[in-house]
Amino acid sequence: MQRTGRDDSDEVTIPRVVIAGTWSGCGKTTVASGLMAALTGMGRTVQPFKVGPDFIDPTHHTLTCGRPSRNLDPFMMGEEQVIETFARASTGADIAVIEGVMGLYDGVDGTGCASTAHVARLLGAPVVLVVDAKGMSSTVHALINGICTYDRTINIAGVIFNRIGSPRHRQLIEKGLTVPALGWIPKQQDLMIESRHLGLSMAHESDRAASFGAVMQEHCALEQIESVAGSASPLEATRQPAPADQQEKATIGVAMDPAFCFYYQDNLDRLRAAGAGLVFFSPMTDPLPKVDGLYLGGGYPELHAEALETSPCRDQIRSAAMAGMPIYAECGGLTYLTESLSAGNHGYRMAGVLPATATMTSHFQGLGYVQGIWKGEVGYAAPGSPVSGHEFHYSRLVPDPDGRFAIALTRGKGIDRGKDGLYEQETTGCYTHAYFSRTFAEGLVQAGAAYRRL
Repeated sequence: MQRTGRDDSDEVTIPRVVIAGTWSGCGKTTVASGLMAALTGMGRTVQPFKVGPDFIDPTHHTLTCGRPSRNLDPFMMGEEQVIETFARASTGADIAVIEGVMGLYDGVDGTGCASTAHVARLLGAPVVLVVDAKGMSSTVHALINGICTYDRTINIAGVIFNRIGSPRHRQLIEKGLTVPALGWIPKQQDLMIESRHLGLSMAHESDRAASFGAVMQEHCALEQIESVAGSASPLEATRQPAPADQQEKATIGVAMDPAFCFYYQDNLDRLRAAGAGLVFFSPMTDPLPKVDGLYLGGGYPELHAEALETSPCRDQIRSAAMAGMPIYAECGGLTYLTESLSAGNHGYRMAGVLPATATMTSHFQGLGYVQGIWKGEVGYAAPGSPVSGHEFHYSRLVPDPDGRFAIALTRGKGIDRGKDGLYEQETTGCYTHAYFSRTFAEGLVQAGAAYRRL
């Protein structure tokens, strides 16, 4: 990253490319993961990103590249924060690869907000479009030309054709090319990552993404793709001041295991910047570490409910909550803090911190972006401060009639018709996966510091 003449900004010159799709399921995750693996195998330092609020794709990116993948979502983060996160995370990398979300232009509420195109425009990044060519020959060009002319501010620099059926199929498509072809990937049914109810399997459950690199090397023009990435114009990014050296204010325990694994990397970074030392542990197998606060993310507690029920950590967390330790939990973490969790034909005792019961269902109960405000009942969240994030869950909570809520939503379902943030003492559980503001991170760390002094 090179400095510009301004004191508060940097000129970001890192090569960058957005891997976009015509629609969900066209193969962009395969191509993006494969490109990351191929470039890493060539000795490049690759910084991965994912457009949108998804937690799962970034785990595959991180495993492949050896660098934490970051979410870029203008709706949750704001445009300036998208650029700041990109610039900060890309430091020291040779190239940035950004996997898109849904179709190129698909954004919030039928608009282009928070779409892949929105992020590409913010970052001045050229786009490589992944097209599923199955069942088409000449018609594929009508599709591509329509996408290219829909918004001429988006630089679609090339196309990768996926699911090519035969050499003859490729020849038919090649006759009408109007955009450079950067890859021809044959139909291979094994190039898929297994899925479950919240999306693809996590990276620790499948190593398939890393194997996609060989496919890219064989069937795609990697040097041309690198050239496309290198054509991006310099990007001016507001530089956030580096946190001054400071003594650790509080230790925050972060649940990190197969049951709790959904975290935005920026949230963890903001806790550190606010003075938190982070200790990662597994509520399934570890005792509660010596900490001053807890952050329990989302994940799959229903798949590990028996281990969570029998672990000594469950009662230790309950005791800490009753003693006033600040605890913040999201989605899976929320269900873990309830009295019980029903999954299938089984019921499991959970931590019993929050007055509610949770039940897994066969279809999603909440899906989409969330906005709201903190009402002020919880010490680490300032009254009136904003909440912005995303919800996606298959569980349903039944709170006690006298359950109290700390968050009023203006968008999203939450726990109960726009109410979220069920709380007891200094423990709050939300269905919202929030993108932390700096003030919220600072408040949580300050609450931990106050608890440490007790």
